[in-house]
Formats: sequence, structure tokens, C-alpha cells
Amino acid sequence: MTHLAVSVEAEASPERVFAVLTDWPRHREWMFLTDARVNTGDGHSAGSSLSAFTGVGPVGFLDTMEITGWDPPHEVRVRHTGRLVRGTGLFRVLPRLGGGSTIVWEEDLDLPFGLVGRLGCRLAGPAGALVLRRSLHRLAELSAA
Repeated sequence: MTHLAVSVEAEASPERVFAVLTDWPRHREWMFLTDARVNTGDGHSAGSSLSAFTGVGPVGFLDTMEITGWDPPHEVRVRHTGRLVRGTGLFRVLPRLGGGSTIVWEEDLDLPFGLVGRLGCRLAGPAGALVLRRSLHRLAELSAA
């Protein structure tokens, strides 16, 4: 398992951030090169399934997920169920003293390709964390608008 965790500060309330975060079709507005959609359920409860395509044109990968935890406006948990991306993900939106929020994104991923996948993650990990953090900054900006 590989663990990634990033966080950013947002001026918006936890309620506002959570609403934008869980508006799955809006992911393309803040998540780097990713389009998300609800496959089954309402997308706002445990048991709903989601899919997210990350890439450009037809080149990329599909990440399928099931929502396993739903606690608005503070937390949504997913289990990645795809061929390439497997593991768990967590978004937390924490209130800040004096207003605003802290947005936390954590992933525990079981990487494909064995040793090669783990080595690749070590090399690409810092860049991946940078992309996740930049995506969260975009989410914070959208939430404040």
C-alpha cells in the first residue's frame, strides 16, 4: 500500500466546500484532467458508485469507486474498485477556528505492477502530491466563488 496525503486551507465554510467537492460532474473544474460521474445510487450516500476518467482524449485510465462513508459536510470515503486503481480514498473538510476550512485528501493505494509500480510511485510520488495539492487549491477557489 502506498499512502498519499495533502491538505490546503479554504476560505469557504465546510458546508460550501463539501457541496462543491461532492458535485461529481463538477470535478472537471478542479480535479486535474478528470471527469467524474455517478453510475448508481444518488452519489450522496454509502453504496453509490462513481467513475472518474483521468486523461486527455481517449488516453488515460478509468477509476471506479464505491462510496463507503458519507458524513456531510465533513467526510466522504471511497473504495477504488478498478483494475488499475485499487485501495481507499478519503476527503475530509474540517472547520477552521475563525472561519473557513481545511481540506484533506488521503489515498491508500494498492499499486499495480508489483515492484515496478512501487518504484514508479516513489519516483512520481512528489509530482503526484503536487497535482493533488494543486487540485485542492482549485477546489478551494471554486468554493469561495
